[in-house]
Amino acid sequence: MTAVFPAPAPEAETDLPLILALPKGRILGECGPLLARAGIAPAADYTDEASRRLRFPTNDPMLDVVRVRPFDVATFVAFGAAALGICGADVLMEFDYPEIYAPLDLNIGACRIAVAEPKETAGSDDPARWSSVRVASKYPTITRRHFAARGIQAEVVELSGAMELAPGLGLARLIVDLVQTGSTLKANGLIETEVIAPVTSRLIVNRTALKTRPEAIGAWIARFREALAPMGAPTDAPASASAGAPGGA
Repeated sequence: MTAVFPAPAPEAETDLPLILALPKGRILGECGPLLARAGIAPAADYTDEASRRLRFPTNDPMLDVVRVRPFDVATFVAFGAAALGICGADVLMEFDYPEIYAPLDLNIGACRIAVAEPKETAGSDDPARWSSVRVASKYPTITRRHFAARGIQAEVVELSGAMELAPGLGLARLIVDLVQTGSTLKANGLIETEVIAPVTSRLIVNRTALKTRPEAIGAWIARFREALAPMGAPTDAPASASAGAPGGA
């Protein structure tokens, strides 16, 4: 019999600080100005990738930040290890956690999930005639869903990086990956053939935490919304990436 280790339930209204999960890498740098406008000043080394610390205090004793892999932000929030997080819409689409509510589009980290293939084979065949195709991606759910909608069975080769190598080495015919400028595709002889979805980063919230600590979390949502106002862009996340309404299951 396998022992089950229950995830910690988000704390009720207590004196414990809330946890905000932030993604490592490129988006972390883009988070800085937004956090500052929201009045959040984490410890100076929170952007230092060489720092061995992963949890950092802020200028607010009731808020700490943790720095994790971008794909892990949603998991930390969904399972209650963090009450809030900043997460790409691509991750929300891939995992579709019902425990997550995504109220705000933060308008940072703009990129897209796209299909790409070698430039020498692009356009040489009609995808409408395919019954199956092998695709390399770190997004198996998004990839299968996208091709299934076109009546094509996608055999997904799951890779966590170096996707661009897959077609040239015979691992897969296509790739589905996150694209920002397209320069990496070009450098590896690939071209973008289809955009699956545009991607930006979202503020995400654990639904149970929102119910048990509504005032504290509601205040942080309001502060992030106010921080976005100077950017002059819509802030409420579109329904397709908002992970439902706050009262959902």
